[in-house]
Amino acid sequence: MSQQIEIEFKNLLTKDEFHRIQKVFQIKSNDFSKQINYYFDTGIFSLKEFGSALRIREKDGFFELTLKQPAKEGLLETNQKINSVEAEKMLHHLIFPEGTIKTIFQDLNINILELEYLGSLTTFRAEQIYKGGLLVFDHSYYLNTEDFEIEYEVTNREEGQKIFLDLLSEHKIPLRNTENKIKRFFAAKNNLSFRKEK
Repeated sequence: MSQQIEIEFKNLLTKDEFHRIQKVFQIKSNDFSKQINYYFDTGIFSLKEFGSALRIREKDGFFELTLKQPAKEGLLETNQKINSVEAEKMLHHLIFPEGTIKTIFQDLNINILELEYLGSLTTFRAEQIYKGGLLVFDHSYYLNTEDFEIEYEVTNREEGQKIFLDLLSEHKIPLRNTENKIKRFFAAKNNLSFRKEK
């Protein structure tokens, strides 16, 4: 189990902007690795109401359960390694693995029996160290949606924000209001539900 404060800046890009900045940083197609996020919440979105998010991430045959919660600065991210059997039980039978995250849920008075599997988001990701932070290039697919995004993960908010804004300005990329992936996933899911109801 590990915990860390996540401070990151993100910006959605057009496909052309993504490929342009990818070339600038000499990111090749084989630099991207595939990861799949599987998202969970209750039927009434209790986690979302807390400003929190729960996922299983699958990467290179390994699985990690992650809970993100609001912190004074950024998000508190709690990560718990799980095995493929535990991941399978949670995805297909909603059997929650034992460990720190289950304890946190109990402390929050969220009934884990009410959790539902909501769907998955697949990302092809490349990373590069940049000016003391981690620059992340993400190409994602979810719910009939495709998007392109750049993220900058840092330890100092003020310095990181300046570097990130300078980077966007230097490459003539407009600053766009960009929600995190799970919020974009929820928005796409709500949009699909709305169209089905119509």
